[in-house]
Amino acid sequence: MYIPKHFQLKDEEIIYDFIEKYSFATLFSQHNGEPYATHLPLTLNKGENALYGHFARPNEQWRDIENQQVLAVFQGPHSYISPSWYETTMAVPTWNYVSIHLYGKMEIVNDQKVIFDSLNDMVNKYENPGSPYNLIDVDSRFIEGMSKGIVAFKIKITKIEAKAKLSQNHPVERQELIIKNLDNTSQQDNIQIASLMKKNLQK
Repeated sequence: MYIPKHFQLKDEEIIYDFIEKYSFATLFSQHNGEPYATHLPLTLNKGENALYGHFARPNEQWRDIENQQVLAVFQGPHSYISPSWYETTMAVPTWNYVSIHLYGKMEIVNDQKVIFDSLNDMVNKYENPGSPYNLIDVDSRFIEGMSKGIVAFKIKITKIEAKAKLSQNHPVERQELIIKNLDNTSQQDNIQIASLMKKNLQK
C-alpha cells in the first residue's frame, strides 16, 4: 500500500483496535491464476499473531489458498473532503480514511476444537452482551452438521501496513475547518473521521 510518511499509522494498539472494530474484511488471494476476493468477518488472536475465519464451502477460493501469502484489508471510516471548507479556493477535493492491510500465510484448519473455538469467539464478539444466544448451548450434533458447510482457516500474520489519511499534510487551521464541517453532519463516518482528526491535533 502506498503510504506517505505523514499518513503512516505505527501505534500497534491503535492498529489492533481498528482491526477489532472494523473486522469485516476483504480477503485477497490467487485462485485459478487470477486475483480473487471474499468479504468476511475475521477475528484477531493477538497471542498467536493470527487471524481466524471461515469460507462457505461452496466458495472455491479455499481450494488452492493453503500456504499462499494472502492479503486481508480492513477498511475504517472514510469521508469526502470538500475544498469549499477551506480558507481558499485554490484547492481540490480529497478523501480522508483509515485502512489497514495484513499479510500472512494461509492455513486450512481441520481440528474440530479449534474450529468450534474460532466460531465461538466470533459469536461472542458480535452478539450483544445481554443476548440469550450462546453457541455452547446449541446441540453439538447440529453444530457439527453446520460445520461441514464451512472451511475454517488461520492466517499467520507476517506484515502489517496501516494508513490514516487525516489531512495531516495541511495547516492546523485548515484541519480545524475540516473538523468543523465534518462534525456538522449526521453521517457517522464523517463524525468518526472528525474525532480521529481531533486526536491527531491533541498530540
